[in-house]
Amino acid sequence: MQTTGSITFRGAELVLPDRVAEGDLAIEDGRIVAIGRVERAIGEEIDARGLTLMPGVIDPQVHFREPGPVHKEDLETGSKAAAAGGVTAFLEMPNTNPPTTTPAALQDKFDRAAGRCRSHYGFFYGATPDNAGTVPDPTGVPGIKVFMGSSTGTLLVDDQDALEAQFAGASVPIVVHAEDETRLRARKAQFAGATDPAMHPVIRDVECALIATKRAVDLARRHGKRLHVLHLSTAEETDFLRGLPPEGLITTETLPQYLWLDASHYARLGTRLQMNPPVRDARHGEALWAGLLDGTIACIATDHAPHTLDEKALGFGKAPSGMPGVELSLPLMLHAVAEGRCSIRHVVRWMCEAPAHIYGIVGKGRLVVGGDGDVTLVDRKAQRTVRADDLHTRAGWSPFEGWTLTGWPTMTVLGGRPVYRDGAHVDGVFGSPLRFAHHPKLPPLPALSATAAQ
Repeated sequence: MQTTGSITFRGAELVLPDRVAEGDLAIEDGRIVAIGRVERAIGEEIDARGLTLMPGVIDPQVHFREPGPVHKEDLETGSKAAAAGGVTAFLEMPNTNPPTTTPAALQDKFDRAAGRCRSHYGFFYGATPDNAGTVPDPTGVPGIKVFMGSSTGTLLVDDQDALEAQFAGASVPIVVHAEDETRLRARKAQFAGATDPAMHPVIRDVECALIATKRAVDLARRHGKRLHVLHLSTAEETDFLRGLPPEGLITTETLPQYLWLDASHYARLGTRLQMNPPVRDARHGEALWAGLLDGTIACIATDHAPHTLDEKALGFGKAPSGMPGVELSLPLMLHAVAEGRCSIRHVVRWMCEAPAHIYGIVGKGRLVVGGDGDVTLVDRKAQRTVRADDLHTRAGWSPFEGWTLTGWPTMTVLGGRPVYRDGAHVDGVFGSPLRFAHHPKLPPLPALSATAAQ
């Protein structure tokens, strides 16, 4: 099976690590070999004038449900949705059935992914109260996922001794779902019988998230271990993380859902908007935008967590939490560029460079000579309306249906071979396992200003 190829893009707007410039880019045998002026085309020649070429997007948090409830999604359908959205690599979470909490379960996922995934892939290892220190090969694992509060699935580690053991024994970054289980149980009991989906952020309140984030940061700093706080959702957590000393230990992310949706949308979307942590009042979205722009929040993920519409229609208290997102994250952030919320350099930093930097993903995230030939070609002027029938996720719906977005990917390339182009997947092009070079302390990326070149 051919895994790499050669291709030349002519006259594109190139989003480079230090600037945006017009020029050519050539990929040969899966690696970027020339940037700027390419005299003779290598492989297929693409006229990219008027289009933007950027590194392939890395989604560092998805749930593709395999093994387990694959009627919602599986590795093949989820990765097809990813590729359609310009995503060339994803990191998948361990709360499958069975969960990814042993070396054997981890190997099973790699076996399932081979020859089926349309993006490159990595799989998180799941923490349990008694499996500290059992990660098999740190170069093949992006991190250990700790559910500090109960969410979707069976994984939960909230006992202090178990948390201490996980942080003490970690050979890879620890990533946390930061909600406090004790407060969460108390709030559920206090509001038992609630039927309005708008109660979701009341039950899983700001304090629930802030307590857990502070607890995780304390553990990371005392043990000197890398920590990544997943799906940050509150202004208060953003302010707390902004005030930490720059030790190279703590990073965080947020989601397009928190940037574009707020609690006013529960009236229209109901339990379709239900996710953990919740979508909250608009003030939190504004604080998260500010945190992205000042560097407090490092990157964008999606927490793609699909459920069927029938499951979502069960009503508040019975409907599962989570929503699809991997396919629309790049269009949503390109739309933010079109609206002047951020620059194209910000989007590449948050969705390409920073995820690769945080997890030490070898060869990914930047347009540089010698880098892997994983790129996404986008039309920043294209306008399309989100329609369920156009989506590739098996879930078949999105909270953004009916939204008209400006900026869409037109081609997704893995190792110099188009895997998705002009609205269709290309047969015979598949991703491969990612490799990780973890660092005890993370050096900072150069700062981006809020007025970086558009």
